[in-house]
Amino acid sequence: MEGRNIKLLLAYDGTDFCGWQRQSEENRTVQGVLEQALEKMHGFHVSLTGSGRTDTGVHAIGQVANFFTNIDSIPCDRFVPALNSLLPQDVRILEASEEKKEFHARFSACARTYRYHFICRNLLPHERNYNLYLYRFPRLEILNAYGRLLLGEKDCSVFAGAGDASLETGKSRNRYIYKAHFHMEGDRLVFEICANAFLRNMVRSIAGTFLHYEEKDTPPEKLREIIASKERSLAGPTLPPQGLFLWKVDY
Repeated sequence: MEGRNIKLLLAYDGTDFCGWQRQSEENRTVQGVLEQALEKMHGFHVSLTGSGRTDTGVHAIGQVANFFTNIDSIPCDRFVPALNSLLPQDVRILEASEEKKEFHARFSACARTYRYHFICRNLLPHERNYNLYLYRFPRLEILNAYGRLLLGEKDCSVFAGAGDASLETGKSRNRYIYKAHFHMEGDRLVFEICANAFLRNMVRSIAGTFLHYEEKDTPPEKLREIIASKERSLAGPTLPPQGLFLWKVDY
């Protein structure tokens, strides 16, 4: 469809969604409810493109999407209240801007940042959908030594989740990782990772692997060998999605 190319910055609570990507009508997805709102506004189906596909239960603070509109009467910033009035409360449009025709929320992105939140004390009921319970305070110096092993371009096969497209197509599993760092915010452990792109379940696998081997007091040199092996069976557990947020997308 010809018209203006609108870029959206949005946030959502992933608890009651079956991920980002549109699926069958029985499965509630973020893309699905957004396209329903766009269809109500336009009177016909409007395709929406996201910067990445978050899994079931994963949240977003800084997801980015774009669509083309033939509506000329709405100033760009008015798409924010207009769409929010049509959306459920667990999805909010934060900003809207007009981009060049060639802008693509996924392919134009140069980096994506995720944050994983862990509570290192008793998990209160209202925190359970947005943090993972960690029954101990891990050693940051070891976790961050592991994180430094990932910096730069790496073959991330060891962290590829089942069903990742690259496993079937033979496409490269190399990813460029800009940051992989742990820090404490009070009783909360935060893992922040930034890369040009991610394999399916990659962040959940990295966090699970690092915490698994840190608890075993595994030296960084051994973990380097595990990463280089590309053997998924040597990685640690893939953690649940609660606590994982798509934090920021850079262009």
